[in-house]
Amino acid sequence: MDATRITREERAITDFLTEQLAPLVRSIDCEGVYPNDFLQSLFASGAYTLKTDRTPRGNGNTEALDLIERVSEVCGSTGFSIWCHTAAIHYIRCGKSEYLREEILPQLVSGALMGGTGLSNPMKFYAGLESLHLKAEPVGEGYCVNGVLPFISNLGQDHWFGLIAATPAGRRVMAVVPCSAEGISMDVRENFLGLNGTATYTCRFDNVQVQPEWVVADDADAFVRIIRPGFVLSQIGLSLGLTRAAIDCMKRQVNKQAGANSFLPVQPEDVERRWLALREQAYRLAEQGDSAGAGDGGEVAEAYWQEVLRTRLDSAYLALEAVQADFLHCGGAGYVLHSDPSRRMREAYFIAVLTPSIKHLEKLLQVGAS
Repeated sequence: MDATRITREERAITDFLTEQLAPLVRSIDCEGVYPNDFLQSLFASGAYTLKTDRTPRGNGNTEALDLIERVSEVCGSTGFSIWCHTAAIHYIRCGKSEYLREEILPQLVSGALMGGTGLSNPMKFYAGLESLHLKAEPVGEGYCVNGVLPFISNLGQDHWFGLIAATPAGRRVMAVVPCSAEGISMDVRENFLGLNGTATYTCRFDNVQVQPEWVVADDADAFVRIIRPGFVLSQIGLSLGLTRAAIDCMKRQVNKQAGANSFLPVQPEDVERRWLALREQAYRLAEQGDSAGAGDGGEVAEAYWQEVLRTRLDSAYLALEAVQADFLHCGGAGYVLHSDPSRRMREAYFIAVLTPSIKHLEKLLQVGAS
């Protein structure tokens, strides 16, 4: 980045990450420690602000993308947790529930409460990859939900998360619910290749009574078309931050072993040129979504959605290439079990399988399923 253009606020966030997050990275990665206190402190510091525009548009994309990129440059696991949290904020902002917007949203933005996504299975459902795991029986103005979601991240007893469930009438509804709701049981998921410090659980729903004020959309099919650009676009921050870290690491190895790295086919400047182009593209899309409501439907929205998908896919491939090049530039030092290059490789593989995964994205772009 151009240091001359860094604002006082940006410098404050950078210093905060260096002082508060960097010392935690090893325990997050190696011991699966969930950095709850850091996350709450980050949001309490004002790193993410509440937008006043309440129309069902993409407002907040640029801010989320920037924050996730900055954090992911230091720790991909924590960057992912922040993506989960900002996704929950996105659902509520765009939804119909006055209660969630007025009572829960400010607490999420301030870090007093935390949020998860819960939409991995539904996004795969809409792409024709999976069946929907949750069923919702109408009860008054609310719903009784049953089923199992195998992977939901950034959860805890005081956290909220999104869900989509199918009704007997053949339609789908979406709600944002608290983990503490009666009938929800959570089993921690561990032993992943990486990103164990993300508070990931299997959630079982046994006659969970979803209150009417928790419902963000009675027509989830239409609502997903509104929220999906922001959902996917903000994930690009994970790749941008990770790639930036790999580039910086390669640059520090320029004189290693008498300059032998100069003979490698991929140089940091090569990766950086592509990173800059993708970064410019991602922020242009974010700004477009913030101002134009690109999820509203029509040909413009579909073209925008396809561009978001392509940028997300290209950024995932670039992250994979960048961390491999970084690993080769570091040589044997990167092969140490808990080294930063080895951690970044595992983080890049996670980005490749995170919903929408690379194969999911390839299908959406080649077949056009939505």
